[in-house]
Amino acid sequence: MRSLCKSLFIAILVASLLNIPAFAAPALAANDKPLGLVTQAQEAVIGTALVAVGTTVYPGDTVETEEGGTLRMKVGGSQVYLLASSAATLSQKSDMVHALVSRGTVGFSSNGTDQVGLEIPEGVVSAANGQPAYGQVTITGPLEVVISAYRGTLVLNNDGELHMIPAGKSYRVTMDLEPAATKPVAQEAAGVGGKDNDIRSPRHRHLVFDLIVLGVAGVGSYFIFREVSESPSTPK
Repeated sequence: MRSLCKSLFIAILVASLLNIPAFAAPALAANDKPLGLVTQAQEAVIGTALVAVGTTVYPGDTVETEEGGTLRMKVGGSQVYLLASSAATLSQKSDMVHALVSRGTVGFSSNGTDQVGLEIPEGVVSAANGQPAYGQVTITGPLEVVISAYRGTLVLNNDGELHMIPAGKSYRVTMDLEPAATKPVAQEAAGVGGKDNDIRSPRHRHLVFDLIVLGVAGVGSYFIFREVSESPSTPK
């Protein structure tokens, strides 16, 4: 009887130890799931580490290029690129990879299935209606950005307010913060101050669009797109 109880105890102990990795492994895999793979890099870093072709990019990584640098990465069947003196932080949101653009020029080429969104102060830029598209954003000031659609239509989502950027068009978008609205609050009871207070609602982003000519920068970006589309693996 004592021998049987000892055997059962050992069996239970072994089973409990075997179950620990089974629960821990999925959580670790979910946190370490990569977002993309670098296919071209020149004078680019993630944090303080130099980036090379084949480097894996994970959620939360901030990729940066120095003056004269470039970076291109494969995100599923789509691609994201950074031109010189640019920076973006990558994340996975819902069914779309987001690149939070903090400076410079960042673009994407979407295959229509693996969606990419570029987060800027004016909203989120992505391919319209889930269709294939190629476009980029260039931050030119704290309240100004240039959005260019080279192929397919882009959409700028400003907190649910949608603005379409047709293929072949480039717009300078300026953010004009409207004054905060004030709402009066009932007067306080006597003896507790006796003054009216105001509640200020969040400021609304009002956007102004100016159509501009793509120019030389646009032509250069178009050739980058052709390279992205025709030779996705071997950088020059």
